[in-house]
Amino acid sequence: MSILSLIAGNCGRGKGHRFSGRDLFSSELLGSSFTRANQIWSKEIYRNKSRNKLRIIAKIKKGKKYDYPWPDDMDNISSGHLSYLSHFKPLTEKPKPVTLPFEKPLVDLEKKITEIRRMAGETGLDFSNQIGQLENKYQQALKDLYKHLTPIQRLSIARHPNRPTVLDHILNMTEKWVELHGDRAGYDDPAIVTGLGSIDGKTYMFIGHQKGRNTKENIFRNFAMPTPHGYRKALRMMKYADHHKFPIVTFVDTPGAFADLKSEELGQGEAIAHNLRAMFGLKVPIVTVVTGEGGSGGALAIGCANKMFMLENSAFYVASPEACAAILWKSSQAAPKAAEKLRITAQEHYRLKIADGIIPEPLGGAHADPAWTSQQIKNTIVESIKELEEMNTEELLEHRRLKFRSIGGFQEGIPVEPKRKRNMKPSEINMPKAADIESEIEILKKQILEAKGPSDPITSQTIEKLKHDVDKEITNAFISMGLQEKLEAVQLELSTASQDTPSQALNRSLKEKVDKIMQEFNHNLSRPGAYLGLKQKLENLNLVSRIIETEERKKKLKAEINQKIPAELKAKMELLKSAEEKISRGETMDKDLIEEVQGVKQELVEILKAANLEVVGVTKKNVATAPPELKGKIEKVNKEIYEEIECVTKKTGISRNIEDLKADIEKGASSEDREKAEAKIKQEILATLDVEALKEKVENLAAELGLPKDGDTDHEVGTGNGRF
Repeated sequence: MSILSLIAGNCGRGKGHRFSGRDLFSSELLGSSFTRANQIWSKEIYRNKSRNKLRIIAKIKKGKKYDYPWPDDMDNISSGHLSYLSHFKPLTEKPKPVTLPFEKPLVDLEKKITEIRRMAGETGLDFSNQIGQLENKYQQALKDLYKHLTPIQRLSIARHPNRPTVLDHILNMTEKWVELHGDRAGYDDPAIVTGLGSIDGKTYMFIGHQKGRNTKENIFRNFAMPTPHGYRKALRMMKYADHHKFPIVTFVDTPGAFADLKSEELGQGEAIAHNLRAMFGLKVPIVTVVTGEGGSGGALAIGCANKMFMLENSAFYVASPEACAAILWKSSQAAPKAAEKLRITAQEHYRLKIADGIIPEPLGGAHADPAWTSQQIKNTIVESIKELEEMNTEELLEHRRLKFRSIGGFQEGIPVEPKRKRNMKPSEINMPKAADIESEIEILKKQILEAKGPSDPITSQTIEKLKHDVDKEITNAFISMGLQEKLEAVQLELSTASQDTPSQALNRSLKEKVDKIMQEFNHNLSRPGAYLGLKQKLENLNLVSRIIETEERKKKLKAEINQKIPAELKAKMELLKSAEEKISRGETMDKDLIEEVQGVKQELVEILKAANLEVVGVTKKNVATAPPELKGKIEKVNKEIYEEIECVTKKTGISRNIEDLKADIEKGASSEDREKAEAKIKQEILATLDVEALKEKVENLAAELGLPKDGDTDHEVGTGNGRF
């Protein structure tokens, strides 16, 4: 903000003084009494008017520029959606997949089928027919599950965390969109969104409840529970649309109006009632679409329309099943029973003529393919508005009034047929069940394990075959999704592009088309249970690519290290290998050899550091160990041999010779004398020891381990176990 500094002073001949002894700022003048300020100014000016002149100095300080939501360059906006006027931004992270309780058995089956396909691929045998039959049965079971959902299961789909919100549908349907805010009374409730959008060049007023896509957004949107300000904002936009003759489209997705103390104090009931009364007098067509759940008056406040449509898995109720169960059965655990009695599903509302139609959803719910669901909503809205616009104003108002007057109506005096009990349960003959599919999976898994041989190494022929299979299945997937024609059109456009067209503009246009096709392809591919074989092969191809990349990096790194290792060090590394061989044979190394080995290791570490490699540590090679039961037997035989040797050395007095040898080693005896003394002691032990009994034990143990017989067993017993 700008600060205005007013300085008044008197200028006389040779002397002067300031008007009031200090500067007067605009904020101070506004904060004080205007009467008092006028008195001060009048008094001072009157006192000095005869001999002084009045001087006013104004100083304007440039303040901070206001941060408007729209961009500076309004002419270069490429998209028709004015996103800078909306709080709805793209998510930085993809939502995590959420599995509902009734979906878990089939999700587990899908994982098992994927595992079976992987195992079959490792064997190299052809199990495609059996796996194809399993996938067909799985698809049939999946369709049967979503075709015969219970009311509480449909409600759980309507409340799914990843279900597309109202703004998701609006942005998918409209070419241009601008969000409008505020009730013109100082409030803007984010739980209700309003704005103008165009579909096929025609302008509509969109109003709807907005849920959040994560916890932070849900808190900001108040979980789509509007306050009175939201309903007053919606009413203002309805009157605006009525004035400009824009058709009104409302989206319902709320558990109900926000019932806190503050909302009641601000007139929650009055705001809803005002909307109900006003909507019956609007002279433009109104269409309502229930996209999620519609709770009580909070949904009706924007739902008094000429036509109401419901998504296949949406719900509309006067009280939630949990609340109804708590009232009637004193427990929310009875919610499934309450949901059935309340008749909350789209199918029940259509049968009772409350809803005018049911909009289909993809298999698995609207979150499985939001773009396809939005397209179905768009087609329904366009057809309905076209039909309603053929009516004049009086017919339109009468049509809306009669729709609600006919709900719940009945006629007396007409005989009614006796109620016939019908078995509404679907036939279970030839209907695949999850348990049957799971048993077939286990049988096939057993067959694969029996036929499984050693895994083949990854060869270039295997990789080429995998790539060929993936290309073939992707082509078939494009055809089954109906995207082949679009892809061929893009290829034709690329081949027949005019040379006059700038390459940059052409590339941008083609990139947008290709991105749109791939987005639709990925949506269809991510549907539950769809294209399992293709998904598995794509995962295998990615795994092979990573393995090949890792091997190439290892070869490159090995070559770089070998180039930096000098020839002298390579010769010393042979010393390391010989030392490892000695240790593996159980031989001892002298002090000089140990020091030399440590020096070679240190030189090797320095060379690796020079190659910009971080040496974390030096580890020993893993040596294969025997099974626990055989390991116990080996330890037992070794213990018996040691005890026998110890007993012999004590009886024959060889232990004194051993002590003398230890003393000579400590004094620094030469290696020749030490080796002679060791050989003498070993010969004495072998001469006294009962070698035949020990030999028999070792041979029995070798037979259990499956080792070949060795004719020099006597020597091995004496040498291998005669260490000190």
